Amino acid sequence: MNTPTRSPRVVAVVGATAAGKSDLAVALARKLGGEVVNADSMQLYRGMDIGTAKLTEAERQGVPHHLLDVWDVTVTASVAEYQRLARAVLDDLLARGRTPILVGGSGLYIRGAVDDLEFPGTDPAVRARLEAELAEQGSGALHARLAAADPAAAEAILPSNGRRIVRALEVVEITGRPFTANLPGHRSVYDAVQIGVRVPRPELDERIALRVDRMWRDGLVDEVRALEAEGLREGRTASRALGYQQVLAQLSGECAEEEAREETVRATRRFARRQESWFRRDPRVHWLDSRGPELVDEALDILAANGS
Repeated sequence: MNTPTRSPRVVAVVGATAAGKSDLAVALARKLGGEVVNADSMQLYRGMDIGTAKLTEAERQGVPHHLLDVWDVTVTASVAEYQRLARAVLDDLLARGRTPILVGGSGLYIRGAVDDLEFPGTDPAVRARLEAELAEQGSGALHARLAAADPAAAEAILPSNGRRIVRALEVVEITGRPFTANLPGHRSVYDAVQIGVRVPRPELDERIALRVDRMWRDGLVDEVRALEAEGLREGRTASRALGYQQVLAQLSGECAEEEAREETVRATRRFARRQESWFRRDPRVHWLDSRGPELVDEALDILAANGS
């Protein structure tokens, strides 16, 4: 095994939910003298712990974690705002000689943090009209429209995520180009290496089912009930998070608890496929299929082979 000896660079650990990214990030941080930087859009929300599989203090093993618990659940997520926050943390860690380990499955957040990426502006009139259409027609109809205008964006955005669908359609209308066409080539503004954690689909599906069962056992319903009192239903982003959306439906009587749990498993599996598809399109990702200690060793070998 090769041990990286160069000055710190940004290491990004990416892949689908439940693939084992967080544990690998902690292990790499311990090996490299690094700190973890969150790139999971829902882990930025305070109080959303169980449903986002946020690592406990014990699981972090003393490694500092950044950009967790940043926003209230009523705040609408913004990739541009995340980019500002993430780069401030990355720059600080690099200046202090610490290796940033960026970890998460939110592909646009990863790209926003490390890539030469600027976000198109907004048009309040266009946004208001699209939001009215969303309220009238529902997210499914607008997602179908996005699929016709920009198939790649539609593949990356869940049909239930009305806010992101509206944003993508807004960019299409403002720029006259597909939303994804506004994403430039894969040009990083940092010296960075991306490591992808890949799990065979049957195993990943089973991991997701077990994770959802564990979330319910650990008290997800009570967590959502407490967050509901803090305005979760009014949160345009947080209320659509996997698990939270389904439990909110359960609490309002729209479905039984078992239905909410089963739909969480189905929706998470669909989302994992979208994550895999997004990251497979990035030629810079070095994919790993191993488990346990071998995964860490192979990740370190990749860093050494790529100039760390």
